Amino acid sequence: MAIWLAGCGCSGASKTDPSGAAGSGGAADSGGAVGTGGAAGSGGTAGSDDGGWGECPVEPGEVVGWASVPDLGVTTTVGGAGGPTVSVSTIAELRPHLAGTAPKIIQLKGTFRGNLTIGSNKTIVGCGARIEGHLELNGSVNVIFRNMTVVGYAVGDCTLDPTYDPAVGCSSGFDAISIQRNAHHIWVDHCDISDGTDGNLDITNGANYITVSWTKFHYSPRTDDSGNDSTGLAGHRYANLVGSTDTPVTYDDANALNVTWHHNWWTDNVSQRQPRVRFGKNHLFNNLWSSAEGSYCIRAGTSAQILVESSVFSSVVNPQEFYQDSEPTASITSVDNVYDNTTGTTATGGGGPPFTTPPYAYTPDATSGLQDAIQRLSGPR
Repeated sequence: MAIWLAGCGCSGASKTDPSGAAGSGGAADSGGAVGTGGAAGSGGTAGSDDGGWGECPVEPGEVVGWASVPDLGVTTTVGGAGGPTVSVSTIAELRPHLAGTAPKIIQLKGTFRGNLTIGSNKTIVGCGARIEGHLELNGSVNVIFRNMTVVGYAVGDCTLDPTYDPAVGCSSGFDAISIQRNAHHIWVDHCDISDGTDGNLDITNGANYITVSWTKFHYSPRTDDSGNDSTGLAGHRYANLVGSTDTPVTYDDANALNVTWHHNWWTDNVSQRQPRVRFGKNHLFNNLWSSAEGSYCIRAGTSAQILVESSVFSSVVNPQEFYQDSEPTASITSVDNVYDNTTGTTATGGGGPPFTTPPYAYTPDATSGLQDAIQRLSGPR
């Protein structure tokens, strides 16, 4: 079995293709402080290595998951559909197109270095593009971000991050991508995200109605051992934090942080948070975990409701666990998953209400052949 995707291979919906060939195939996490969300940087220039641009893929099909659920004045996530299409190759050209709320489809070509903030009603699509630095969506609404390689500042060394504080450690730095501050209806699709200083893709501070699909998360090996992170050379290689505090004040996390993760791959050197969840209803189906360096994959914290189904855990430790041994407010439900050569806990149950029926249509693929398909088809196409 293999998976094909509508159009150029970048749709959120998947179907089996019988003709497809198979592909080739730490320390405790105390949580994380409330994100402060840094403002977009004014520096950064486009890289000179702009050759080898890929063709821009066609528009994706309909989104699957929480980003499709109508609420908060949005019917479903369509990004910049209906707006003009622009093509940019420098960061100076890019910034004004990302700003504001006017619908726009923005094609990126080349390498972009620096900090970027995305406004609302945008589709950002990579055409062989690469972003190096930090990307944030603060209160953004109706955004599609797809077919992109994003590399954070901590390529093996957290001290490379311009916001790094040695008294705090790696968590003082930027995520590769931050979705926060009541941002909603966001779809991240077919991306390769690596080396965020704090996290690769964190969803915090009241963000809601998010889908992350066909995306690869990984880290470079750590070379530093600095700050007060308790992880040493294992590093603060934490992929995805959903909910940054047990006691939110400014943002209504208890009624937000709903995220769908499907057909994603957590791989080389990811240590923790694949994802680590507070509060939200998180649905994980048809995903792959294979980071041999990890200390856990999925962790449920305060009031998290997690449904894990039709996914593959391959040679990993602690596929599913609770933050506390007896978690009074969280739940994990597991359906039709494959645990291949794994050790540690595959915890289910918990003291919180179970999440068993997402409020949207979806059809999980069978787990037979799923690992090969995700390894071949996740990331930019």
